[in-house]
Amino acid sequence: MDTGRDPAGEGAEIDIPISALEHFSYCPRQCALIHVEQTFQENVFTVRGQIAHRRVDHAADTVARGIAHVRSLELWSERYGLRGKADLVEFRPEGPYPVEYKSGPAVGGHADIQLCAQALCLEEMFGQPVAAGAAFSHADRRRHPVRFTSELRAATESVIEAVRGQIARQELPPAADDARCPTCGVGQHPLPGAGED
Repeated sequence: MDTGRDPAGEGAEIDIPISALEHFSYCPRQCALIHVEQTFQENVFTVRGQIAHRRVDHAADTVARGIAHVRSLELWSERYGLRGKADLVEFRPEGPYPVEYKSGPAVGGHADIQLCAQALCLEEMFGQPVAAGAAFSHADRRRHPVRFTSELRAATESVIEAVRGQIARQELPPAADDARCPTCGVGQHPLPGAGED
């Protein structure tokens, strides 16, 4: 089933930011506003996320119990046309183990797709299978394990192609106008004073 990037397909030359996959999975319009329209405005939710990531991104690489912990690892995949960065990768004896840090309690679904895309990159980069990873939630201060099943891999590949098509067509879907909108980081509920002179 895994065919990777179709060289004759729509937008085949476009490299997809891994972060765009979570954006699209959560809301295709959010993805388009960020990655097609280049629109993004800070709000309390995005700032919380940046603070949470800064803690892990700026920590030193370490070795614990014989396992190397590498932070802010640049990722790429020629096969899938992906690029991005892993918050943390533990290089375990059984293979790389990516850990994605999230500021809120919401894990699963969208975060799993982003994490699976990181696994696809790691497999290509290091030539080792990546069976599992974890999403760390700052809200509940624990890791939520994720298994990279064939179903999750297929869903991730589908989102990769959907994002590639959206960017190639420069497509901006209509607003969903639902419960997601008030917490959106692309112009809704900006920080106090944002945009003021």
